[in-house]
Amino acid sequence: MTAEPSEPQPPPGTCVFVARGLRKVYHTGEVEVVALHGVDVELNAGELVVLLGPSGSGKSTLLNILGGLDVATSGDLSYKGWALDGAEENTLTLFRRNCVGFVFQFYNLIPSLTARENVALITGIARDPMAPEEALAMVGLQARMDHFPSQLSGGEQQRVAIARAIAKRPEVLLCDEPTGALDVTTGIVVLEAIERINRELGTLTVIITHNAVMAEMADRVLHLSDGKIVKARRNSQRSAASGLEW
Repeated sequence: MTAEPSEPQPPPGTCVFVARGLRKVYHTGEVEVVALHGVDVELNAGELVVLLGPSGSGKSTLLNILGGLDVATSGDLSYKGWALDGAEENTLTLFRRNCVGFVFQFYNLIPSLTARENVALITGIARDPMAPEEALAMVGLQARMDHFPSQLSGGEQQRVAIARAIAKRPEVLLCDEPTGALDVTTGIVVLEAIERINRELGTLTVIITHNAVMAEMADRVLHLSDGKIVKARRNSQRSAASGLEW
């Protein structure tokens, strides 16, 4: 790769990620653990995709490889035509900084900073960021911008984390069990924020979960088991996050 993976921007519906034969093997002493067994997948601009499967099925490994947090042992991965497999670390750093927003199960906010200041950490290094206030407004936290994490509920903290992830206007939002630490009511509010970002910003959004109910809000659902995609389906109509029950 000779240039940072930022241009050209694809039109809606075109491939963002293309993966072929992704395999990931971890070694612990003499023990070999195969986390991914030759995964093939394409993810398109503007989609909301749910990766569904039990613990140990390879969901997080696949997400981490897509986001440049990990590299596959073998196989091919491209982002908008840029080869990510075999990319140098500085290329992956630019990719993560400019192209991908991450949301994890635990919020990873800095306790001594307000919600606004936590988001500003990202906007200060991003190429074309939103104002922190704009990002926080998108997740419904206009009135809580100057509160510290200890003054916010779990759901509000997660929404700050989402605002921080989307403030750099990433084309890709990767969410690893974003409601895993939340009760149902609070989880729905968080999913509504993710849904709004996907709809209004056109961000390719990938959510990994073991909660089958969340699959109903997706364009596509990919079922993983034992490091393989064993089933894929497309929803004829997405259900609103507000209507989900579990």
